[in-house]
Amino acid sequence: MNSLPNEGQAQHQNARAGKRDGGEALPGRLRRRLHLALERHLPEQRLFLHNDDGTRFVRLKSSTQAMILLCGAGFVVWSTFATAMALIGTLGTVSHDTQLSQERGQYDERLNKLAAERDRLAGDLRHAQDRFEVALRQISAQQTLLLKSEDRRREQEAGLMAVRGALATAVRARDAAQRRGEALLAESATGEAPARDDELRRTLDFMSLALADTAGERDGLGESTAALKARIAELELAARLDRERSERIFKRLEEAVSVSIEPLEKVLRNVGIPADKIISDVRRGYTGAGGPFNPVATSTKGAPSDPVTERFNGLMRELDRINLYRMALDRVPLAVPVQGNFRFTSGFGGRNHPVLGGRDFHEGLDMAGPSGAPVHATAEGTVIFAGWQGAYGRLVKIRHADGLETRYAHLRRIHVEAGQKVSRGDRIGDMGSSGRSTGTHLHYEVRRNGKALNPMTYIKAARDVF
Repeated sequence: MNSLPNEGQAQHQNARAGKRDGGEALPGRLRRRLHLALERHLPEQRLFLHNDDGTRFVRLKSSTQAMILLCGAGFVVWSTFATAMALIGTLGTVSHDTQLSQERGQYDERLNKLAAERDRLAGDLRHAQDRFEVALRQISAQQTLLLKSEDRRREQEAGLMAVRGALATAVRARDAAQRRGEALLAESATGEAPARDDELRRTLDFMSLALADTAGERDGLGESTAALKARIAELELAARLDRERSERIFKRLEEAVSVSIEPLEKVLRNVGIPADKIISDVRRGYTGAGGPFNPVATSTKGAPSDPVTERFNGLMRELDRINLYRMALDRVPLAVPVQGNFRFTSGFGGRNHPVLGGRDFHEGLDMAGPSGAPVHATAEGTVIFAGWQGAYGRLVKIRHADGLETRYAHLRRIHVEAGQKVSRGDRIGDMGSSGRSTGTHLHYEVRRNGKALNPMTYIKAARDVF
């Protein structure tokens, strides 16, 4: 193949054409100037083709070469742009996946921290409760000792008063006997009653001995009373220290109860569930009680109840309230149904349908993961459907408290049946791609009284507890 430029001939012909067409219009001149410029940069080329019959050539005009170059440049620009867009899309997908992975890692880390904090608070609460029970037993023992000491003190004071009364009687009898003795002595001095001297002496000796015994008993009772008063002061000090220690224990328990109740109430507020209603439902479900009948002994004096006991009973009611909250939360779908590795491929709300095309409203979350990955119940409830249902494919429906219902669609296998009771975390099926699906994933829905709700509202609310 050979190439033969022909610039001189082309220029000569162009010059002659210029003289002949000097009177043409301006657009024609522009075309000729453009043609001349193309010929200067892209002179006409001839491609010679040799074969057995002879030699032929193909003429490539300047305009033809320009069109070929423009087409080539356009193809290069288009290829570069398409490659750049593909690379940007790939990088964006990788960045999105990395961001989702990081967010899931942070979410799992937060869940672990919250679980550890919850366990720590529960342990502190148990230890504080144990210490409180020990302190309560010590206070009860100290109060019993104090009451016994008070009773003994009263008895001894009563005995002391009786001895004092007897002593006063003996003193009065002694004074009377002395006066009588003096009268008898006066009579004996006059010689009226000499025979009664011996009887008077014996009476005076008896009275002196009785008075000595009474005085000794009085002194002994005084010493016992002083010892009892000192013991009572010690017991009162110990009781005061026990009350202060009990006060500190009560405050720590009440703070722990307050800290535990607040996040539980916040979860129910965030998902729009009335706390009183769901707790009353839990109470109705757990009403067992019984035992022998033991009459309660009531005070006939109308004494007020023990404030320590009242405070303890109030604290026990708050602990029971925490337990009711936790039992209620077990009935609310707060957990994530897939616990292994997965990624969210479609959120709640408007989207382009992946199979049918066009805009539609997505009533749940799509979580893509490996085929056969375990799917778990997100709350305690009753299975109301387990089987095939149209575009859902293999579907499990679970009814929970307060009109809540969860759906788990496109399963590969179902492990439960209708009417079965399940708890949070129970494995109900395996992830698959049954029904209308483009690949292995779980379609997860949360409904309340038939209306679809955003499952992420419940999953995010659980970060305060789980």
